[in-house]
Amino acid sequence: MNKKTKWGIIILVGAGIIGGGIYSQLPKKNDELAAADKVMGGNQKKGKQILNVNAKVIKPQLLTDEFTTTGVLLPDEEVDLSFETSGKIVEINFEEGTSVKKGQLLAKVNDRQLQAQLQRLVSQLKLAEEGYTLQVKTDSIILKAATEAGLFHAKESLLQLSRFGNGKVKCCTINDAPRYQWRGFMLDESRHFFGKEKVKQYLDIMASLRLNVFHWHLTDEPGWRIEIKKYPKLTQIGAVGNYHDPKAPATFYTQEDIKEIVAYAAERQIMVVPEFDMPGHATAVCRAYPEYSGGGEGRWQHFTFHPCREGTYRFISDVLDEIVSLFPSPYIHIGGDEVHYGNQSWFTDPEIQNFIKEKKLVDEKGLEHYFLRRAADIVASKGKTMIGWDEIIDAGISPRKAVVMWWRHDRQHQLVKALENGYRVILTPRRPMYADFTQFGAHKVGRQWAGYNTIENLYNFPEPISHLMKGYENQVMGMQMSLWTERVADFKRLDFMVFPRLIALAEAAWTPEKAKECSMFMQRLPYFLKYLDSMDIYYFNPLNPTEREEPGAPEKEDVLQNG
Repeated sequence: MNKKTKWGIIILVGAGIIGGGIYSQLPKKNDELAAADKVMGGNQKKGKQILNVNAKVIKPQLLTDEFTTTGVLLPDEEVDLSFETSGKIVEINFEEGTSVKKGQLLAKVNDRQLQAQLQRLVSQLKLAEEGYTLQVKTDSIILKAATEAGLFHAKESLLQLSRFGNGKVKCCTINDAPRYQWRGFMLDESRHFFGKEKVKQYLDIMASLRLNVFHWHLTDEPGWRIEIKKYPKLTQIGAVGNYHDPKAPATFYTQEDIKEIVAYAAERQIMVVPEFDMPGHATAVCRAYPEYSGGGEGRWQHFTFHPCREGTYRFISDVLDEIVSLFPSPYIHIGGDEVHYGNQSWFTDPEIQNFIKEKKLVDEKGLEHYFLRRAADIVASKGKTMIGWDEIIDAGISPRKAVVMWWRHDRQHQLVKALENGYRVILTPRRPMYADFTQFGAHKVGRQWAGYNTIENLYNFPEPISHLMKGYENQVMGMQMSLWTERVADFKRLDFMVFPRLIALAEAAWTPEKAKECSMFMQRLPYFLKYLDSMDIYYFNPLNPTEREEPGAPEKEDVLQNG
């Protein structure tokens, strides 16, 4: 007997819900869907079954996976997945004669009657871009999705059910789709570097949470972390040092490393979006190539690019050529924030002052906006869309060329202005989405701003500001948790600051508002904490705050205080 079940991201127990969504019983399986198949091998990695999808998706179509159990069925109609399983994938392409560019075309349907049956089934399922259905019976498990991403999410859900049920999955039907298209996590590796194996581990966990964007902050003041072949001093000089030790050995990702990680993420349906910070936060670049420096004083020396030399823009274009070749993402993040920290020389440099007059830019703020418009044009010339922090809203950039990340929680008017001006927006405000903020009252290391960021704060977002977005919901691409690493220098503290708050972000970004219930989320959280234990993640346990000691962090004279 199948049970109609509600489902969120983390774990299904009986008829429980984490996150949520409204689910319905699937129509009966059509036998014709088994017209062609390809056996997919299941392999083991650290106790986790990895199921690979090799087919390239072409719309409109239906992807189906069917797994038939070989173990003994239990009396209570649970399906035992502790035995090896065989699987098959069926790809139906409605357009006669169309071939698949990558991967193998597994089936072509030329029969009009069968086409009509399949089209009706797709219509009945009403599957969203990343939506899926999962049906567990006593003799089979059927996964359906309209896209490869949806099928992957279905498989991750099945693996979670198996993992948390100790190899057993209750019969159920799940019909699920995300609330937001952008469900992201940002990691700052300029201030402290963690390396590709740690990044891969986080990508694995992100996949299990159905997060789909890894925003990779690779350039900033302390260090440049990506190999650029045309400008080798970026890694020879710019990669030396970190936030607390300016003489630390150079650490960076080679281009082969980048390709490996991007491919690893793509296999898990995660898009990697690089950030190349400009015109501020350019200290590492200007240390390596001072001819592109815009000056600055004291701590802020070399903080900005020189804003009025054509050589600066040629350099940016050259670097972006190599970045674009490594990252297939349609987006490139260019920062665009906090320029005022280090633009002191702009006010006194004769070359810069003359440029402002010649271009009729009025003042230094106008020059900053000129730079951002130039950057947007360069990014657009590479076939990409620029993302920038919310300062870019005032630069006069066309909403067709840019996406805004709203980060200044104390400036809600910037969010409203972005929406009113037609920008697509990603929500990552400091409160509650910055993971460098403390998460418990007794914690000593980390930022605060009239409070701190608890797991409950993340889960309940964005409802506290939903009134600001009323009428503009279609412009809100999604949400992201962002971790700046000034006070995060090792794996132990990295884990402690990220988890379990990233789980709350994943739930909040996936789950429809009406289906969210924080108390139920917290009740089921221990199931996922067990999974983190298996991954050797040193997480903070909000259900037992004193269970683990808060890791320390290196001290530095200008440690960030409130603000």
